[in-house]
Amino acid sequence: MAGLPLPGEPAPRFTLTNQYGEIVSSEALTGQSHALVFFPFAFSRVCTDEMAALQADSSLFSSSGVRVIAVSTDHRYALRAWADSLELEFDLLSDFWPHGAAARRFGAFDENTGHAGRFTFFVSSDGTLASVVRSAPGEGRSMADYARSLQALAPA
Repeated sequence: MAGLPLPGEPAPRFTLTNQYGEIVSSEALTGQSHALVFFPFAFSRVCTDEMAALQADSSLFSSSGVRVIAVSTDHRYALRAWADSLELEFDLLSDFWPHGAAARRFGAFDENTGHAGRFTFFVSSDGTLASVVRSAPGEGRSMADYARSLQALAPA
């Protein structure tokens, strides 16, 4: 398993499928700042609250030119049902198989529980990691932490 990448380092590469079966890759995201929001499980209470908050505050990200992309080890069909139920307008990527491969590359996979932890990696348009937001198990990430990371991502 890879260690947690540090700000200033190149973000790990990935190619995953979204809830619609479309391929999303780090290579295709080059030139666009994005936030990779790793989360444990669709339909869980904390994750549902977090995704609903991200959708409700989507203008915080879009006004900074940052694309929100959520990632879990759930199958894309479960992610599609969950996204539809919450009316989420951002991509949910399935790290289902090989199980947690992208989360492992980012150092976000919990080997004891078999799912991604709550880590958000802000990646600048040149593909380098700008900042990381994380929270303890059972606790959601705060929008205030996201706002601080977005400020750090903004060009000087």
